[in-house]
Amino acid sequence: MGGGGSALRVCADHRGGINWLSLSPDGQRLLTGSEDGTARLWSTADGQCCALLQGHESYVTFCQLEDEAAFTCSADCTIRKWDVQTGQCVQVYRGHTSIVNRILVANNQLFSSSYDRTARVWAVDKEQVSQEFRGHRNCVLTLAYSAPWDPPCAEEVEAGGLLVTGSTDGTAKVWQVASGCCHQTLRGHTGAVLCLVLDGPGRTAFTGSTDATIRAWDILSGEQLRVFREHQGSVICLELAERLLYSGSTDRTVKCWLPDTGHSVRTFSAHRRSVSALKLHAGTLFTGSGDACARAFDAQSGVLQRVFRGHARVINCLQVHSHMLYTASHDGALRLWDLHGLQAPRSRPTAKRSLSRLFSNRVACITAAPLQPA
Repeated sequence: MGGGGSALRVCADHRGGINWLSLSPDGQRLLTGSEDGTARLWSTADGQCCALLQGHESYVTFCQLEDEAAFTCSADCTIRKWDVQTGQCVQVYRGHTSIVNRILVANNQLFSSSYDRTARVWAVDKEQVSQEFRGHRNCVLTLAYSAPWDPPCAEEVEAGGLLVTGSTDGTAKVWQVASGCCHQTLRGHTGAVLCLVLDGPGRTAFTGSTDATIRAWDILSGEQLRVFREHQGSVICLELAERLLYSGSTDRTVKCWLPDTGHSVRTFSAHRRSVSALKLHAGTLFTGSGDACARAFDAQSGVLQRVFRGHARVINCLQVHSHMLYTASHDGALRLWDLHGLQAPRSRPTAKRSLSRLFSNRVACITAAPLQPA
């Protein structure tokens, strides 16, 4: 096992816990959303705060950063869009009647989920709701979007794409974005659906639940394809990458699965509390935990390579860019860690086809997926 890591920089400007951390597509900026009701933009190069985003009237639950705009949602029932150059709020999306849990920007559309039992979609450049998705009997936690397939498999079904939502009512639902109609209800979990990821090319959704299982579904037919049963606690977060599925749980482990069979091939231990965040990067699995530590594992062997200590509370989210690890915690700090010297993973054959169009939103905290919305 590698030695412990020391933070290169600690950014403690927030006055409340950080609930989410988003990395811009170009890798130049980070966005944090906090319990203090603000969001902040940071430079990935040196960790300097570039802008303070103020306007929400309650805590920020989730955020997503694009190259030219930042999006935040809040317990004040609104979503805001911000100019990343000026830090000014340029749009406010109103309509939800309770806490907005997640947002997802995809295909020039803004999707959201809320405690008001609905999901909604807006055109990114308009403040009016384009569609409301009603049918869940309880809070909608997580969501993911699947763009229309090419060639279309069923024009009346997939026109406008499909939205998948997960709820504390124990179900996931598949919605036709264009019509707002519920296409399928995915029943089988006996607890809340906390996280989900989509394999777009395979048209398969994977859901994680408080019932300690992960389930795979055909989102067109609604068929439950398989159940992943080895966890001993709630499944909090999911990551689908390199033809493998990774799951983090309150049982203090991460498990690696073969998505097509449901077979568990590896277990990553060493966490002292729940695993709240996952990120696979360049053959290394990074995890964040309720024990206030981040960890780096060799994804192939499962060997623990490094422990990153310094946070005082649960790590809610993490991002990796270049040779830097960024961790955001409920202690209010964003920490930057140098990954140089981390043992390079052993080489392995490259998959012939990589998974793409993956949208994950986790409840990290839940969070994390994003489900990152997700």
